[in-house]
Amino acid sequence: DIETGALRTHTSVTFPSDVLVEDLGPEALCMECHQGRESGPDVDEEITDASVADDDTISSEMGFKNIHYKAAGAVQFGTITKGGYEYTGNSYDARFSHVKGYNACITCHDPHSLEVKLEACNTCHTGITDPKNIRYYGSFVDYDGDGNTTEGIYYEIPAFQPKLYAAILAYGQQIGAPIVYAGGYPYFVNDTNNNGVADEDEVSRGNRYLSFTARLLKATYNYQFSLKDHGAYAHGGKYIIQLLYDSIEDLNSVLNNPVSLEGMHRGDEGHFDGSTEAWRHWDGDGEVPSGCAKCHSADGLAYFLENEDNIAQELSNGMLCTTCHTSPPAVRTVSAVTFPSGVSKDMGDNSNLCLNCHQGRASKLSVDNSIAASAGPYRFINIHYYPTAVVLFGSETHGGYEFANKTYVGLKTFANHNGRFDTCVECHMGTNSPRRTDPQSTTYGDHNVYKPNPEDCVFCHGQDVSQPNPGFDPSKFKFSGIRPGSIPDYDADGNTSESIEHEIDGLEEALYAQIQAYAANILGLPIIYEGHTYPYLFNDTNANGEVDPGEAIYPNSYSSLDAALLKAVYNYQLSQKEPHGFIHNSRYIAQLLVDAIEHLGRNISEYTWR
Repeated sequence: DIETGALRTHTSVTFPSDVLVEDLGPEALCMECHQGRESGPDVDEEITDASVADDDTISSEMGFKNIHYKAAGAVQFGTITKGGYEYTGNSYDARFSHVKGYNACITCHDPHSLEVKLEACNTCHTGITDPKNIRYYGSFVDYDGDGNTTEGIYYEIPAFQPKLYAAILAYGQQIGAPIVYAGGYPYFVNDTNNNGVADEDEVSRGNRYLSFTARLLKATYNYQFSLKDHGAYAHGGKYIIQLLYDSIEDLNSVLNNPVSLEGMHRGDEGHFDGSTEAWRHWDGDGEVPSGCAKCHSADGLAYFLENEDNIAQELSNGMLCTTCHTSPPAVRTVSAVTFPSGVSKDMGDNSNLCLNCHQGRASKLSVDNSIAASAGPYRFINIHYYPTAVVLFGSETHGGYEFANKTYVGLKTFANHNGRFDTCVECHMGTNSPRRTDPQSTTYGDHNVYKPNPEDCVFCHGQDVSQPNPGFDPSKFKFSGIRPGSIPDYDADGNTSESIEHEIDGLEEALYAQIQAYAANILGLPIIYEGHTYPYLFNDTNANGEVDPGEAIYPNSYSSLDAALLKAVYNYQLSQKEPHGFIHNSRYIAQLLVDAIEHLGRNISEYTWR
């Protein structure tokens, strides 16, 4: 308001995709202009209107869709507002969320000069004089494959753009309609002399490119989208990387000479990969419900720890610093953690934070309660994803179905790392590692919980015994290759040199075969398992033992489990959903799998598992 100086009241914005974003602050004013003029759905509409036969049919009815300049709002909101062209079957990051108080345009930019408030950035990103050098603590992946995981996100993106442009040029050549980017309007023109350069006499409206295929239209749109927001690296760098990667990949699917993506990545470590199902599942609902919010929202865990309760939370794009920290570097204090079995455990360090989410959502008690409640048949009970803690603790938290009159190992029995690397943070963050005092060791940051550092494991597990003088080479170490000398032949295949992972794989295969045999021969209702599709167990309608098209759908879910099969499939799912159980407590996993095989009627005298 000119007279009072008050900001105009405006809290919602409709983006070109027709998505309405509400409950904004003053940044809504900025986004009315900085939202672009096109969207991914507009590209699809252009293709639909042209009625092309397939993705590679040239049509003069299609024209380039230009996002327009400085579409910062569309970049920041990512998949929420569909500013980029998102390929079917792939998922994408949502709004890039910063720490509270720094999520709006005017908290990072001076509203009049638009200069970035670098002094505010230095609160967390100390020593920064150029925002291009900032790299969020949740960006652990070497996206561009240059070996540098400490450079600013700004420097990751330029490696993708020339590769996409090269793929665009190659595709134009392949379809017999050479294309070149002009940099200015009309942006893409015919390369009339086929020299790969936009010559002065080629850059005109009369020579604008009108030989688009659907595939090319999508790729050129994303290329332009990545160029037109010069601050994209800060507003939504991962979203831009995903769009560029997927565009290259789509063009590569038909190119005679594909552009190499070797060493490049589109996603991040799971806790910070906002594109994954763990964070995007609730987009259609608009919020994360209370039953899921503790582990699938940025603020849910903090709320739970402070209030001992769960409430619905806003959609998240992965964890934030404040998920685990009160005010970095201070970590939230967590004492004993209660598991689904009702048992409480305390690891004695910050690993207790991890236990809150990596404990699964069911236990032996859940299975027993279901069986006690009715005579059956029963529906499947799902342990949920990555129940690492209950595998690590074994019999102490009863995460697996432990059969009567059997003994099972616990954490104290399993853990034997000579007093080192016995907790989550010790293994995954190197808190008990000599490398923490080595200023030259920058391969893995303290926050990289994706996998432990091979440098910490190679001394015991990484000898290159193929050499005359065995050495310790981290580059030759693989977690999937670990096999301590104490490990027996779990799967009874006679191979005592294969990795523990392969031993567990063998037991899983044996149990799955027994599950299918039991369902078909005892219950008369053949069963199949599809680990990526809820609710995982389905009727094998043609009894061929395979997951066929149309079978892995909810209406065909298997709901005829008897008590014996319920216990067995529960243990099978536990092993499936903890893919690193072979590291965290292989003996407990082996015991659960073999006992389930026996419970379904097979003689297990061949196995050595306890």
